[in-house]
Amino acid sequence: TLIAPELPSIMADPWPPCDHDLYIELPSWPGLPYKRGLLTSMKMSGEMISLPPRHRYQRKYPYAHVGRTLCQPPTRTLTETQYFFVDVSTLSSLGTHYQLRISRVDSFTLHTDKKFSFTASPSQPQYFKYVFPDGVDTAIVKVNSEMTFPCSVMSIQDIQCPVYDLDNNVAFIGMYQTMTKTAAITVQRKDFPSNSFYVVVVVKTEDEACGGPLRFYPLQKCSICLCFSLTPLSPSFLPPLPPSTPPLSVSADVYVMGMLFCLGIFLSFYLLTFLVACVENKRSVDRVTVVYSKYIISYTLLFPLSERSLESVTGRSRQESLSSIEEDDYDTLADIDSDKNIVRTKKYLCVSDLARKDKRVLSKKYQIYFWNIATIGVFYALPVIQLVITYQTVVNVTGNQDICYYNFLCAHPLGNLSAFNNILSNLGYVMLGLLFLLIVLQRDIIHSRALDRNDLNALECGIPKHFGLFYAMGTALMMEGLLSACYHVCPNYTNFQFDTSFMYMIAGLCVLKLYQKRHPDINASAYTAYACLAAVIFFSVLGVVFGKGNMVFWIVFSVLHILATMLLSTQLYYMGRWRLDSGILRRIVYVIYTDCIRQCSGPMYIVIDNSSLTYIVWLLFCLSRAAYGLLKTPNDFASYLLAIAICNLLLYFAFYIIMKLRSGERIQCMAMVCILFTAVVWGFALFFFFQGLSTWQKTPAESREHNRDCIVLSFFDDHDIWHFLSSIAMFGSFLVLLTMDDDLDNVQRDKIFVF
Repeated sequence: TLIAPELPSIMADPWPPCDHDLYIELPSWPGLPYKRGLLTSMKMSGEMISLPPRHRYQRKYPYAHVGRTLCQPPTRTLTETQYFFVDVSTLSSLGTHYQLRISRVDSFTLHTDKKFSFTASPSQPQYFKYVFPDGVDTAIVKVNSEMTFPCSVMSIQDIQCPVYDLDNNVAFIGMYQTMTKTAAITVQRKDFPSNSFYVVVVVKTEDEACGGPLRFYPLQKCSICLCFSLTPLSPSFLPPLPPSTPPLSVSADVYVMGMLFCLGIFLSFYLLTFLVACVENKRSVDRVTVVYSKYIISYTLLFPLSERSLESVTGRSRQESLSSIEEDDYDTLADIDSDKNIVRTKKYLCVSDLARKDKRVLSKKYQIYFWNIATIGVFYALPVIQLVITYQTVVNVTGNQDICYYNFLCAHPLGNLSAFNNILSNLGYVMLGLLFLLIVLQRDIIHSRALDRNDLNALECGIPKHFGLFYAMGTALMMEGLLSACYHVCPNYTNFQFDTSFMYMIAGLCVLKLYQKRHPDINASAYTAYACLAAVIFFSVLGVVFGKGNMVFWIVFSVLHILATMLLSTQLYYMGRWRLDSGILRRIVYVIYTDCIRQCSGPMYIVIDNSSLTYIVWLLFCLSRAAYGLLKTPNDFASYLLAIAICNLLLYFAFYIIMKLRSGERIQCMAMVCILFTAVVWGFALFFFFQGLSTWQKTPAESREHNRDCIVLSFFDDHDIWHFLSSIAMFGSFLVLLTMDDDLDNVQRDKIFVF
């Protein structure tokens, strides 16, 4: 057909039967110059639809074909005939040849569990229709492409005209997300009154929105071949329903099974704990009966109770002790009774030397850890919950699926939540944290009763029992579950610190608890500890916001990291008996001169084969981590900082176990079982953690390339399994800290070494 500026072409055509849709296309005319563009519009049912000007799409992208699928208008009767008008015009000064092709779309309706392939380009968007079958309330629309680029947009829109299928209006209504190779949107029947929706695919002219370069695509590379698939959320294990029973909501069955599975796993730990407690209680009753019988015999035949000494509590005599609390063992200094300065008068330290303060004072000191973290948790969680609710509301209102980095291939919505399964899997942290608090409470009650009846073992034997840090650890685990659930409401880089803040807390509290076991009098106060942890979280936020590719930030952080490591190692080695003031350099030179040059003496105190070597190894490790961060500048600063905290904890824990065994102590069966079980669970947990189902370090479209299908009950993905296993592993780690020194409950404190 030939068209000129003064002679536009107007045609009218009837609409086909309602089972099909129309596709109108202007293919290229051989030899036609690109500068002779065409403007085509269609009018039907009061709506005007335009095709992009042929040969120049968005002013600078040449295409030879343009096409649009016409929106099917509603018909009042089956016999009614409706017409649409096609208007073709050009602004070229010369006559322009064109071809107008109108075809019927036979495969316009998509079907469940059937793949459908099609081709789209920036000038030829495509959309199709899907109708919910009976018994299906939720479906996942998946689109795959063999090519990473060009960048595309998939949109889910309600059945209405016009359909927004252009790059400049596809985000106006419905849900949408950018894609490179994979996209998936979970659609619920309740959101579409007509029980059907349109699936729209628009190819962008630039790849910048998907993380690619801003580039020009030549003519032969402008199209993209995609494959649709729709999967209902239907588990295969459900029994068939009787004919008289109405079909159940399939998605509801999946949700019920997922919640029962989650509750069953963690309630089993409550049951197991109850059974172990019953067994231990029976053993303790039998043991007390045997000991009491032996004591009555010895009292009657040998000596009265007033002559009984603590030597019967342990097999080692008091003369074998390297340390005692008799005054003859100390120099007659004025500060002999000072709890910290006692280290100046002894070459070997035992727990009795660092457990001289009043037990009631220390108990109140360590209870502050619990009350402080409970207060911090309340004030931290309330604005977090409000913020993530706002995030979810924005996602639901705008339909922009690029705001949150879900695993869209396994995101099960519930109510207003887009990924309920990722939130539900955090229940383990809360339930196991509460269980740990109950276990600690039981031990606290038993110990308090022993103190009330002046039990000699509770007063003079074993590691001093202070439960404040244990309560804080259990509370931190519960808060980690709550804040991790909040983060997974809408995971992205702006709220990643919600998921990691209490991980830093847990790592720090575990280190403090390990140190407190052998240094109960000189452990850090709650205010100092939480202030240091707050500084760590502050740098974590700065690193997430400013650390990516910022060498200045990494230099400042590395310098502060090295200085903090040196100060902390000095504090631990000298047990707080040093001062950071203007005379520090003079004192360092004096110590080097007197101890190393003049006398070549050893360190201020000796702790089991020279523990200074351990501090040197730890210092070198921290320095190497700081150097690695400075040289490599990892993009994920929060994970890098968390790795430092966890590695420090593991290093200190390994040192504690080694020194405990070298000191002649042993690990009881229960503690050994907890250690082995926890190590195995941590191994499996880390495997699932490193699967990387999404990453907010990339664009949303690139992140979706890492998405994977559900692996458990068609409801939980790899990251959910990480939540399950890591909560169990943390619970096991806490039990290890709680039980690892139970073998010392009958050993005098002046025979328990400090390390």
